[in-house]
Amino acid sequence: MRNRAIVAAGVVVAVVALLGVYAVRQLVGSGLRLPIASRTCTVQADGEVLLDADQMANAATIAAIGIQREMPERAVVVALATAYQESGLRNLSHGDRDSLGLFQQRPSQGWGTPAQIQDQRYAANRFYAALKKVRGWEKMRVTDAAQAVQRSAYPTAYQKWADESEVLTRALLGEATGAVACTVGRTPAMRGEAAAAALTRGLTLDWGLAGTGPAAELTGLTVPAADPRDGWRYAHWLVSHATDHGVKRVRFAGLEWTAEDGTWTKVSGGRPADAQVLAEVFAEG
Repeated sequence: MRNRAIVAAGVVVAVVALLGVYAVRQLVGSGLRLPIASRTCTVQADGEVLLDADQMANAATIAAIGIQREMPERAVVVALATAYQESGLRNLSHGDRDSLGLFQQRPSQGWGTPAQIQDQRYAANRFYAALKKVRGWEKMRVTDAAQAVQRSAYPTAYQKWADESEVLTRALLGEATGAVACTVGRTPAMRGEAAAAALTRGLTLDWGLAGTGPAAELTGLTVPAADPRDGWRYAHWLVSHATDHGVKRVRFAGLEWTAEDGTWTKVSGGRPADAQVLAEVFAEG
């Protein structure tokens, strides 16, 4: 009798566990957003998205690479929705079988070496290159365009991230003013010359910019902006990378973001049509 009772109890536990797994999969599949532990960035552009610092930096790089490749805005939406679904906008070092990185690309399927795939810029470039080869992708639903590249076992899963991806795209492509605001901790990852050099390198790699230089008034750098849209693209990119690059302050078009406040405010006496973005980094400690 005792053995039968133990077996019966084991069966009950197993059933409960399976039901739990099923319930979670159903909730995730229906589009329920699972909680994020530390959402330090707020993006507002005809909608609101909350991300942590790593997710924000990765989203900014994905968007910038799309524009550098002269892909249309729709491509950035598709790329962001894909990375949302595949990795939660995180550069993962693991995945299903040999899948890696933001887009869970597989070395065994010809996407590149593990080291290449875990380079966010390489991964984004490979995704856009593959998307461009899909005939008619511009007229497809987000999920269909993404699936044509990814060939996932869950072909409709990408669609649930379309709204968030559109908000991010509008902000990161400079279609909104002061749309990306991040709160930065008191211990930045970089300071001084190292931070300024990393920002310059990042802007060059992400945007293809080569005209950045030392800031006239701030300890950091200046980024030329041909028009307000370009200016906000670069300003939002700088704020998105504030945590991992030690950005303390960003100024553009009469507005200023600071790491201390984490918000955009008007600059006293600031010019509303500045032709450059100013970035200040944390000084050497």
